[in-house]
Amino acid sequence: MLLADERKRRVRDPERTRERLVQAAFREIHRSGFQSAGIEAILAATNVTKGALYHHFDSKEALGYAVVEEKIAKLTHDRWLRPMLSEGEPINILIGVVRRIPARPKDVRAGCPLLLLSQEMSPLDEQFRKRLEKIFLDWQEGVAALLRKGQSQGTVRRDLHPDETASFLIATVEGYATLAKNAQDAKVWKAGIRNIIGWLKSLRAPRQSRRGGQRMVKKHRQF
Repeated sequence: MLLADERKRRVRDPERTRERLVQAAFREIHRSGFQSAGIEAILAATNVTKGALYHHFDSKEALGYAVVEEKIAKLTHDRWLRPMLSEGEPINILIGVVRRIPARPKDVRAGCPLLLLSQEMSPLDEQFRKRLEKIFLDWQEGVAALLRKGQSQGTVRRDLHPDETASFLIATVEGYATLAKNAQDAKVWKAGIRNIIGWLKSLRAPRQSRRGGQRMVKKHRQF
């Protein structure tokens, strides 16, 4: 009786059905790519009828757009944008974000869903391209804003251009993700993390050394 009631509740809960479809589509697209993602596989994973799927989405493309806007964008927001709003020195925040990027072998083998879908669909579908571009631009602006904050605080080098530095960070992260996925080796990604963190440390303003030098000059004058 409870099982029957649960099935009825699911049928009568369109928002939950829609969410299950988007989540299953995200997993299928991440695993197989959008073009190879099978509608039947998505339906089998959710126990939803084809009619119910097309009640929520006019086409496979519409389902794919929802995956970009609701899953991939959220992943980038949760992994990067939200942590970057934390209190603390901007470079330390960025280093913490990079260190928390999943580095398990299964994550490395799967690759970055934003990168993979951009490589596959941006040349083929303008609606995909625009949605994916927005995620990259929001990511870039989030990093750039944090760097500008650091510059105003005197903790980030003033000679760097925040927007260009942000795009370089994103390109480096995604580049190492590509290398690691191609090698199917988490060691490649872990080496990338070490190199990215080393580069981020070089963005700190040389405040400490300048202060130290001033103290040494003052002591010298006292003798």
